[in-house]
Amino acid sequence: MTDNPDFFDLIRQYAPKVINTVPYARTLGFELVDLEPGRAVAKAPYKPEMVGDVETGIIHGGVITALLDNLSGVAAISALTEMRSTATLDLRIDYMRPADVGRDIMAEAECYHMTRTVAFTRAWAYHDSKDRVIATASGTFALNDIKGRRPQTDGEDEDE
Repeated sequence: MTDNPDFFDLIRQYAPKVINTVPYARTLGFELVDLEPGRAVAKAPYKPEMVGDVETGIIHGGVITALLDNLSGVAAISALTEMRSTATLDLRIDYMRPADVGRDIMAEAECYHMTRTVAFTRAWAYHDSKDRVIATASGTFALNDIKGRRPQTDGEDEDE
């Protein structure tokens, strides 16, 4: 985990962009609420477009999966000691209960372990507290070196 305050300030500036520039996260309205080294908190405001069951108004489980996946990646990034990219390797979601109709969903994620190439996370979605969760997640994220990489051009394979 990072103990360099200057590097974490850089991460603090970069992390909201992970949520704000990812098209699906921006469309769903995800908001980064808090960020500490190895820990991130976000909110998904209730929107009628997120409903998965029109008769009940319950939010689709995919919204919660997307929120926990995105936030877990942010938690992994916030634990880095050098700038690297992340990619989800595996994400397990356990749904405990449906979200309450008309209420925002809060989420918290933490990166609890890192190797040289993989970050391990856990996350929770809830309304008021983690004592009554909507869903939990356990994830692994690849940590990729970005030094010396050049942007790809259209039609160019990554291996070229």
